[in-house]
Amino acid sequence: VQLQAFGGGLVQAGGSLRLSCAASGRTFSNYGMGWFRQAPGKEREFVAAINWSGGTTYYADSVKGRFTISRDNAKNTVYLQMNSLKPEDTAVYYCAAIDGGYGSSLRNLYEYDYWGQGTLVTVSS
Repeated sequence: VQLQAFGGGLVQAGGSLRLSCAASGRTFSNYGMGWFRQAPGKEREFVAAINWSGGTTYYADSVKGRFTISRDNAKNTVYLQMNSLKPEDTAVYYCAAIDGGYGSSLRNLYEYDYWGQGTLVTVSS
């Protein structure tokens, strides 16, 4: 499956952005989907994930209550709505797909099979 993430940009602290990740190539609803981010000089970290049906979501503690992950299987797209953004949210955001992912917490980046190219989010103070 091919993934393309977009929607990043420059926003002031307290603002909002919505990231989108469009998938193509295989049956989108077979995949668990996740968002990860990597800040300069830091390791890639888990942000949020959603299971194949959209019925279960997972969030990192740092974004819980501010970010919302969702998916539209008819449009082969997963979204990340980011509200109340903070400067520490600045990073390149990546979407990823895991084949099935049943029984997985979807938090471990090494379990993911496919990755998008990343989109940069910059939050100014």
